[in-house]
Amino acid sequence: MKMLFEYNWQVREDWFNWCEQVDEEELTTIREGGLGSILRTLFHIVDIEQAWMRGLQGVPEFHYSYDDYPSLAAIKALSDQCRPDVQRMVQHWSHDTDQKMFFNFTYAEVVRHVIAHEIHHIGQLSVWSREIGRKPVNANLILRGLTLSL
Repeated sequence: MKMLFEYNWQVREDWFNWCEQVDEEELTTIREGGLGSILRTLFHIVDIEQAWMRGLQGVPEFHYSYDDYPSLAAIKALSDQCRPDVQRMVQHWSHDTDQKMFFNFTYAEVVRHVIAHEIHHIGQLSVWSREIGRKPVNANLILRGLTLSL
């Protein structure tokens, strides 16, 4: 599980870097599917991750407003701001944590949902990148230097 969070964060950073090479108009153009635009989708990924993980930490769920983060730099800064809290929780994860309950779900189910959620939207970004004639970020898990900690 820890490795998959690290994977998602690496791929997210790659997408932020990819976006720096793309005109802002392309990043904000409303597209079919997903959250409507590349920037809105990246914002959504960050917002949902932090909201779920706050819930698992017993902190009231909070959702940021996209209108407050209208640029790539602002969304990247939000991601950087939210990540340490998520990282702390991921680093202290244990088998016992897996079994805890969050409403009708185990913590393990929730974190796997959070991981899969980002991967799903990364696929959407890849489709959109091809639609605008650009090569998508390489989302291959292999050769990213990640190791499975047992």
